[in-house]
Amino acid sequence: MFAQEIAGAPIVPTGPKGLPVLGHLLDLRKDAIGFFERSAREHLDVTRLQLGAWPTLLINNSDLIEQVMVKQHEKFIKNRFFWRQLEALLGTGLFTAEGPAWQRQRKLAAPAFATLPLQSYAPDMVAMAERMVGSWEDGQEIELHAAMMELALRIAAKSLLNAEIDDYLADFEQAGTWIIDEIAARVARPVRIPDWVPLPGHIRYRRGVSYIERLVYRVIEDHRRSGATGNDFLSLLMAARDDEGKPLSDKQLRDEVHNMLLAGYETSAISVSWGFHLLGQHRDLQERIAEEVRAVAGDRPLSHEDIPNLTRTEHAVIEIMRLYPPAWSIGREAREDAEVGGYHIPKGTTIFMSPWVTHRDPRYFEDPTAFRPERWAGDFRRKLPRFAYYPFGGGPRICIGNRFAMMEAMLLVATIARHFDVERMMERPVTPSPSITLRPGGGVWVRVHRRR
Repeated sequence: MFAQEIAGAPIVPTGPKGLPVLGHLLDLRKDAIGFFERSAREHLDVTRLQLGAWPTLLINNSDLIEQVMVKQHEKFIKNRFFWRQLEALLGTGLFTAEGPAWQRQRKLAAPAFATLPLQSYAPDMVAMAERMVGSWEDGQEIELHAAMMELALRIAAKSLLNAEIDDYLADFEQAGTWIIDEIAARVARPVRIPDWVPLPGHIRYRRGVSYIERLVYRVIEDHRRSGATGNDFLSLLMAARDDEGKPLSDKQLRDEVHNMLLAGYETSAISVSWGFHLLGQHRDLQERIAEEVRAVAGDRPLSHEDIPNLTRTEHAVIEIMRLYPPAWSIGREAREDAEVGGYHIPKGTTIFMSPWVTHRDPRYFEDPTAFRPERWAGDFRRKLPRFAYYPFGGGPRICIGNRFAMMEAMLLVATIARHFDVERMMERPVTPSPSITLRPGGGVWVRVHRRR
């Protein structure tokens, strides 16, 4: 039982009424974001939920989130209720590993996201973005999310694998769709159904995993055969050695590449897509970003060295990720009995923390649903509670690619805005579609106008 000791009397956190057996699974399946928002509004900082057989808490308080993420992180592991659905896909890569295995893999992966490799990724990001906008026509109508997913996949393949995958784009995107759709369905089930059960979704999921696996193994073999070296993620992983001097096996390489490739390309694509959903309704802000880019870079392509001077662009991207965080929900599980903010949390309890909900909390943000990049000027961020804004998580398990994702989003937003005034086509609605990430359901339709 969850309880808080106040003046010697145990207080149990409240929560919405659930169904027998299923608990609140149908609420999550029907409208996960709305359900979390209502729960936090009605039950404040801690809401008691039940997901099938899994006792669950939703925490929406920056101090309590910090307790889970940082101050008592050793008492919590990544949420098995969610990550067990991805075992065939991610194996024992960085996202799914725990304990010493995770520490070892984090150490091996870290060099790929150090400052020097990040600088080397920027030219390809900008060149590919310039090539994309160079193909657009004045007045053209574009479904921007599809365009961003394709661009971000190309960038991820080049940066992470030093590979060109134009011939595989359509099949990779189809495989990714099968995988994402099936994972979303699995999370809403009260029980786990093994992968080998021949459900239609399972068949598509296994087919998608198999396709991506074959592609990754092919790239690994090409790297090994060519003796390629460089600052890309795969080359650095293949050159890495553990404390015993051993390289990673092909299976370990496959798991790490799957983790980074599938997570690395979608985060930035989603951020830029939601970004122009917002900027397309605030075109004066786009113009200010374009003016900033012209002042900083003139007619030359943007570079990594320009990023510190793109303050308007940075504020816009931070605000985009506040309103539409790609990781809309973050899960943990108590590996032992714990106490957070006075609440007793039994071993095995699932804990959800939702950046979507916290980022829109009026305790932390004035006019919280408004798109106001200027709020980030000055020392606003320094004055915020540490976990009032956490689009990349936090603590030891903070997203290792957070600087990569931020750099990519800034460079893509700035490159698009310098060439085109992007008009959001509001007659084509978009709906947040929460799965692993927060996809724009229905797409982000825009009309682009070339800047003169």
